[in-house]
Amino acid sequence: MSGTVSSPLTTHVLNTADGAPAARLALSLHRLEATTKIWSLITVGTTNSDGRCPGLISKAGFTPGTYKLRFETGEYWDSLGQTSFYPYVEVVFTIKESDQKFHIPLLMSRFSYSTYRGS
Repeated sequence: MSGTVSSPLTTHVLNTADGAPAARLALSLHRLEATTKIWSLITVGTTNSDGRCPGLISKAGFTPGTYKLRFETGEYWDSLGQTSFYPYVEVVFTIKESDQKFHIPLLMSRFSYSTYRGS
C-alpha cells in the first residue's frame, strides 16, 4: 500500500461509542472479478490515529467495477477489551466513474454500524 500517493478512494472509521477515531483497525480492499465472481484482494491496511487509512488504491488501479472494504471490527473491539456483535463489517459498492473521488466512512459502536458515500 502506498502511503504518500493520493488515493481516489478514502475511508474514515469512527468509534461512535467513545466519540473517537477508530485507530489501529485492520481493513482490506477487494475487487469482484467480473467473469469469475470471485473477490480479489487489492490491499490491506490499518487505520492511523485519526481513523484513516491513506493510499488504499492508485488512480491507475481504480477501474470501474464492484469493490468491498472489509473492516475487522471484532478484532478492534477485542483490542479494547470489549465484545462486539459484528466480527467484521463489509461495505460493498459499485464504481461506474472512476475519475471521481469516493469516501466511504464507517461509523460504529459495539452493536451497530452505518456508512454512506461521502465526498
